[in-house]
Amino acid sequence: MPGLIKRADIDEVRSRVNIADVVGDYVTLKGAGVGSLKGLCPFHDERSPSFHVRPQVGRYHCFGCGEDGDVFSFIQKTDHTTFQEAVERMAARINFTLHYEDGGQASDHGNRARLLAANEAAREFYVEQLTGADADPARRFLGQRGFDPAAAQRFGVGFAPKSFDAIRSHLKGRGFSEEELVTSGLLSQGDRNAYDRFRGRLIWPIRDVTGATIGFGARKLLDDDNGPKYLNTPETPVYHKSQVLYGLDLARKDISRSKRVVIVEGYTDVMACHLAGVTTAVATCGTSFGVDHIKVLRPMLGDVRGADASSLGEVVFTFDPDEAGQRAASRAFAEEQRFAAQTFVAVAPDGLDPCDLRLNRGDDAVRRLVDGKRPMFEFMIKRTLDGHDLETVEGRVAALRSSAPVVAGIRDASLTQGYVRSLAGWLGLDPDEVGTAVDAARRTVAAQPKAVERLAPSSDPSRQSITSLPEAEPVDEGPSILRLPDDLSTRMERDALMAILQHPASAPRDLTIQAAFSVFVNGSLGVVRDAIAASLDHLDAPNFVDLVLEQTPGPFAGLVRELAMGPLPEREGADVALYCAGILGSLVERDLLRQKAELLGQMHRTDVRAEPEKRREIGQKLVEVEAARRILRNE
Repeated sequence: MPGLIKRADIDEVRSRVNIADVVGDYVTLKGAGVGSLKGLCPFHDERSPSFHVRPQVGRYHCFGCGEDGDVFSFIQKTDHTTFQEAVERMAARINFTLHYEDGGQASDHGNRARLLAANEAAREFYVEQLTGADADPARRFLGQRGFDPAAAQRFGVGFAPKSFDAIRSHLKGRGFSEEELVTSGLLSQGDRNAYDRFRGRLIWPIRDVTGATIGFGARKLLDDDNGPKYLNTPETPVYHKSQVLYGLDLARKDISRSKRVVIVEGYTDVMACHLAGVTTAVATCGTSFGVDHIKVLRPMLGDVRGADASSLGEVVFTFDPDEAGQRAASRAFAEEQRFAAQTFVAVAPDGLDPCDLRLNRGDDAVRRLVDGKRPMFEFMIKRTLDGHDLETVEGRVAALRSSAPVVAGIRDASLTQGYVRSLAGWLGLDPDEVGTAVDAARRTVAAQPKAVERLAPSSDPSRQSITSLPEAEPVDEGPSILRLPDDLSTRMERDALMAILQHPASAPRDLTIQAAFSVFVNGSLGVVRDAIAASLDHLDAPNFVDLVLEQTPGPFAGLVRELAMGPLPEREGADVALYCAGILGSLVERDLLRQKAELLGQMHRTDVRAEPEKRREIGQKLVEVEAARRILRNE
């Protein structure tokens, strides 16, 4: 095993990698002031963007949950890697050769990179096997569902031979250990030996948002296969089914661009949708659509609470009309409230799923299916009504009692009134009677204890100052930007420290030094100023913020991180150097004015006869302070 990566190489990779590009693979980022980008936090459930990225600083910070770090910590937390693996991945991203303390090469045993390499080698093997004679059932299956070889190649579809050791022998010959192959889920551990998990099956590679193969889905083809119809990779260090959506690597960019995602039920449905032009289709992998899937999608949709309804994203669920599909619809509806985006349901005619619909009626039918979506609430209300006999008074009353809670759950008040009128029409009842039932249902729900969901309050996205940050309670009890006083002096001190931390080399060095030794009114900001003053020798260092953090007392570290990430109160497109010089100049001028006032006070308290020398010293200092003020004002 090699030793540690050399510190100089770590710093070089950190400085070369654009953190916005890396985070952008997971989060849709938008401008949030000078040099700042923001989006929905990938680390906690929120509907108002409180996650900020500063490419020039090379850091991210969430003002909602407190997560903070550089590009390496982001990769560690999102992809569950070690620090060394994160550095190696970023180095590979920019084709940078790392050097180790003992001269070794990158570690590759038992870690995420090694498991991903095994999966990628397996994917290549499965793809090659699809052209063999034994794969005729797989090719026939694809052909019967309208997928030609080009489609199979586009989605990386392959075939696992009907063998207990085909992939085992192949990958061991490529240098992978049996332990690694079991850990990756490619092999299952028997009583005596490990054996191929997938045998005689059609194989789909499952990739993460970066395109790395993290697992596989396998469809039964042979009559003597006693396993389940679909078999997926088990939970592994790189594959977590509750967080995975098949096809997301292909759909991610179009989801972000169109702000629409289509949730289908299977691998072939994803293929059919994409081939038909619905390139935002994804599917869950052996599990129900749930909270973790929403967390993955929400940042791509720009799913922001409080946004103009006309600009909200769309989530379109497709369900089979059978009982299983109806249950899936109910589960999706239970999670609907977690989206700010508008949710819809698309059910194909004659019970056809997207794959069969494309096969029987063509690509245009698939597009019409999605375009003909119905609002989720309408779908669920009518599904509730279908369970009652609306020809009788008793049936209509029971239907009202069952459907009123559904209407009561609608967030938009205007939409609620619209559904009250619609429900009244479907039931043949007076709208006032329906409205009374909905109000009663709402009171009943409100009276029930609910789990507390930590969400950042909505904010005005048009404001680009620090005051536009969500008023979320910080995670720790230390000082925070969100709890600073709003007086002019504190704002000036805050903005000056933000300028130094975010653009340490933009203002003249002597001005920055003067600012770092100025007297501060706010005690917490004064601690940060002291940490900066202790780090002035490293103003040009790419990891200046980290060096300041090393000098900062623990309880104040969170404040430093917030100051290093908060959007500067300056319009986009402004000259950053001029802004930094201006705010630091104002701070220094305030301090010079303080010094002048103190010197004048000393002068008045000094007896001209008893202490002439002291008065001359004070007078000289006053001259120097006034000269400094004139220089600062360019007089």
